[in-house]
Amino acid sequence: MFGVKRGEFITLLGGSAVAWPLAARAQQADRMRRIAVWDNHAEDDSLTKAELASFREALVRLGWVEGHTIHIDYRFTGGSPDQYPVLAKELVALKPDVIVVQSTPATAALQRVTNVIPVVFVSVSDPIGSGFVANLAQPGGNLTGLMQYEVGITGKWLAMLKEIAPRLARVAAVANPHTGPYDYFLRSAKAAASQLAIEVVPSPVNNVADIGRSMESFARVADSGLLMVPDSFTITHRDLVITLAARYRLPAVYSWRFFVTAGGLMSYGIDIVDSFKQAAPYVDRILRGARPADLPVQAPTKYETVVNLKTAKALGLEVPPSLLVRADEVIE
Repeated sequence: MFGVKRGEFITLLGGSAVAWPLAARAQQADRMRRIAVWDNHAEDDSLTKAELASFREALVRLGWVEGHTIHIDYRFTGGSPDQYPVLAKELVALKPDVIVVQSTPATAALQRVTNVIPVVFVSVSDPIGSGFVANLAQPGGNLTGLMQYEVGITGKWLAMLKEIAPRLARVAAVANPHTGPYDYFLRSAKAAASQLAIEVVPSPVNNVADIGRSMESFARVADSGLLMVPDSFTITHRDLVITLAARYRLPAVYSWRFFVTAGGLMSYGIDIVDSFKQAAPYVDRILRGARPADLPVQAPTKYETVVNLKTAKALGLEVPPSLLVRADEVIE
């Protein structure tokens, strides 16, 4: 679809590392290289720990060991957008060899302060529309990385809600517009909703109190549900989101599996932890002299559907066989 096939991409980013002569690797490791990692979740979040562990393990397999051949500077925002400009300047001032950054707004903050330091992004859904790259096959600047979701995925999320709750008529699109590409998904959701006889209601939230007010208000009208648009703020407060969705008996669809394992109804999306693992080959190539401008942006290649039967039962919903058959994981 994007001019770079999955097999070609793996060869491009991973093959050279496998074949890299040991002597050349040793020569590259003579100087301690510096990597900056900006994770957009809270430092003590179990998700953050899994993401960083995945990234470090992948680097080790490529010959880079923290404290020996590389030094890593970590920064965390916990879904707090007011920190973005400060952290972007702080990381650039460290003069790392490469920066790994999570989320569209954080990537945009970095782009505003450097066009020189290589940047590898993850969890970015619209890299072309956001102005990060010229095109996916040939980014053309100092940024490259991994796409999160194509815009058409909103139709899939809404269809899943309609499938599990056929009488559904209204869906609130909930997210913090400052910590994710809210408008990008909202436009697509509205376009897809008309074919499903669903009204999509914008429900932006800027703080924790907004989440409670939004759900309480929306639940007053029957046949309502939730589309949790991807953003780091709702990830940080996912326990509250899940609790309120259950309290107000609102069927919800999420972008990531960990919402469902924590008690959410269902999800369809990529493995966000795996995205950090996949960022490691980019870092490896850049540390060995490659330019971000020449490293293609990778589009998602694998999605997983997860359904929580216990939550469905609590909401009085019967999961249709068609959804159960498609599910990669069913939580009972």
